[in-house]
Amino acid sequence: MKAPVPRQDAARLLLLASAALLLPFSAAAQPAFPAKPIRLICPFTPGGPTDQTARLLAQKVTEAWGQQVVVENRGGANGNIGMELAVKSPPDGYTWVIATVGTIAVNPSLYKLPFDMLKDFAPVIHLTSSPAVLVVNPSLPVKSVKELIALARKRPGELTFGSSGSGGLGHISGEMFKQLAGLDMVHVPYKSSAPALMDLLGGQTSMQFENTISATPHIRSGRLRALAVTTETRSPVLPGVPTVAESGLPGYANNSWNGILVPAGTPREIINRINAELVRILKEPDVRERLTGVGADIAGSTPEAFGAMIRSEIEKLAKVVKTAKVRID
Repeated sequence: MKAPVPRQDAARLLLLASAALLLPFSAAAQPAFPAKPIRLICPFTPGGPTDQTARLLAQKVTEAWGQQVVVENRGGANGNIGMELAVKSPPDGYTWVIATVGTIAVNPSLYKLPFDMLKDFAPVIHLTSSPAVLVVNPSLPVKSVKELIALARKRPGELTFGSSGSGGLGHISGEMFKQLAGLDMVHVPYKSSAPALMDLLGGQTSMQFENTISATPHIRSGRLRALAVTTETRSPVLPGVPTVAESGLPGYANNSWNGILVPAGTPREIINRINAELVRILKEPDVRERLTGVGADIAGSTPEAFGAMIRSEIEKLAKVVKTAKVRID
């Protein structure tokens, strides 16, 4: 006859058996990521460079993970509408937002935002950076940044620079140039870069900080003269054009860049999974060819490096906005 099982041991066995029965249900309640489609919010209208990058990455992640990544365009308010939509989404890894330097680092100084860019978002990856190029109408008697600075000092308040609008990359690049060189130049805002570029070609404005995609055809045709690019290093698209910093204005750098963020509180293991996949995709030859073909430098950073970059850029550009007294019309 077997000895009876002590009451405490019996209770322990019952507890272990119950836990074993619950394990499959617990695992089923937390399926491996990703288990459903992912929404990638682009806070700009379709067709632009940010939208094109978003769709390229969405296609690649869909192919790799077997879950659809759907690009959702929510333009307006310089990207703020899409950012607010993203920040109100559940922090579960199924909502991403692709944002630019203007949206992330300039808008906090221009708008009273319903969210905190540093506290309410978690950085995932810095995707790409690309330069603007300082171009002048050939009628302006300058062939270098040093000559431009000298001319602007001789003619204070006379030289003008156009941009796609107040607070945009071209405007901030121009204001930074003015501040570092100690110049008095007049900003002329337009509704987009296209009419600003047309007026520069026609000689109605003196210069413009324009993206390389739009400016390069006019540079090659001789209708515009390129003086410098705004990045820390020269652009492979315009290798013969020096940087502003090496042209006599040390410390100048203002890149156009973009990256992926998710709502704060998203589990770290999911952020790491997204980061690793996007880093892998950015190394694919066809992806590199498409992005570098339009003048982009591929970054592919860690979340920590992207977070440090965001904090630095917000601080740097806030000073430019404050000094220039930039206002949204």
